[in-house]
Amino acid sequence: MALFGTNGVRGIANVELTTEMAMSLAKSFGTFRPGTIAVGRDTRESGDMLKAAVISGLLSTGCKVIDLGIAPIPAVQFYIKENKMSGGIMVTASHNPPEYNGIKGIASDGTEYSHEDEAFVEKLYDSHEFNRSPWNGTGGLSTADPKPLYINGIISRVDSAAIRQKKFKVVADPGCGAASLTTPFLLRDLGCKVVTLNAQIDGTFPGRNPEPTGNEINDLKAAVIAAGANLGIAHDCDADRAVFVDEKGQFVNEDILLAIMTKYVLEKNRGGTIVTPVSSSSLIEDIARKYGSRVIWTQVGSIFVARTMMASDAVFGGEGNGGLIFPQFQYCRDGGMSAAMMLEMLAHTGKKLSEIVKEMPGYHSVKEKIKCKDKAAVIRQIEKDVNGEKIDTTDGIKVFKPEGWVLIRMSGTEPIVRVFAESRTEPGAKKLAEYGVGLINKFNK
Repeated sequence: MALFGTNGVRGIANVELTTEMAMSLAKSFGTFRPGTIAVGRDTRESGDMLKAAVISGLLSTGCKVIDLGIAPIPAVQFYIKENKMSGGIMVTASHNPPEYNGIKGIASDGTEYSHEDEAFVEKLYDSHEFNRSPWNGTGGLSTADPKPLYINGIISRVDSAAIRQKKFKVVADPGCGAASLTTPFLLRDLGCKVVTLNAQIDGTFPGRNPEPTGNEINDLKAAVIAAGANLGIAHDCDADRAVFVDEKGQFVNEDILLAIMTKYVLEKNRGGTIVTPVSSSSLIEDIARKYGSRVIWTQVGSIFVARTMMASDAVFGGEGNGGLIFPQFQYCRDGGMSAAMMLEMLAHTGKKLSEIVKEMPGYHSVKEKIKCKDKAAVIRQIEKDVNGEKIDTTDGIKVFKPEGWVLIRMSGTEPIVRVFAESRTEPGAKKLAEYGVGLINKFNK
């Protein structure tokens, strides 16, 4: 079984992802890309334990290590890029439940490790052929704070004057994650009046689960209404994603979020290329067509989107999960930059968020996930079963029907198979989702 999933290596801390494993992985990274390596972590309880193992492994290979402490992963990525470092490692499990943790490699340009790089690291990990430095060459350890550089970098790349003039009131819900140390301060620096929710560092996540889905952020919805705020912002644990609640306390569907930001970017960059995974809404293509632009569809995973954006000189990209990529800042999903760009859009348009959402053409989507012990076998069986249908196998199996499409793909981080369905009508989306779930259950032994 492959060690790396869609987003690095993940597992239950001290059970599947042990200190021994973390140290060996770090030795593999340090052997593959020696030099000065930055290490950061999210707020999970196991973060200190695994970060210590990672730092030890890197030092043993002769790397110099800069410990960045708790910080959003886009802040770590920006620090690495701006300081021209050899790379970095982030100890994070993003949106997974609190018992999980993970390890992600970051390249010298701040992007996530490519799957080719991960394959090389995995080969080293399996062989145990690590660099072993002599006693007087075991690197050196120092600390730094990446957060001011990150916050100032965002502010310099948006129309901060226009945002400050509006004096927005914003409710920020970092979910007790790493953005607790950045987003409230970023918003205040942009002239916002800020109300915080779940903004204390706590790796048990007492307020809500780390994944900021529409069902998980009911407290944020209520707080936006109670505060009379212009919008609410929520992040996952490592803050590479941002989701939003409008001034009426209504959750903005992530596909709609991707669409409204696509429209905003293309209004200023007509004809520019947009990159997004096959799981994203057809609405993206509708919008791109209106502005004479093209859409490149990729595999699911931010690294595929980011690398394709770099190769195609795209003006914008992202996923339908709140993970937006703004190339004028950096080629990675960035919750902080997403928050600032949302404020810029509201400032420039002079519209309320609910009004912008209402302008979007109507698509309906349904997302489901089914636990599968042997998810790969289920996908193989489904591909045989739909032989003869109009399908796309860029990532998983996307089946096109007259009423819309359904995508069935296995998660790269969890033992589940995901179903994404979309149609012009709500009954059509439900029907397609039921069809997808039915195919999974047919072969899920």
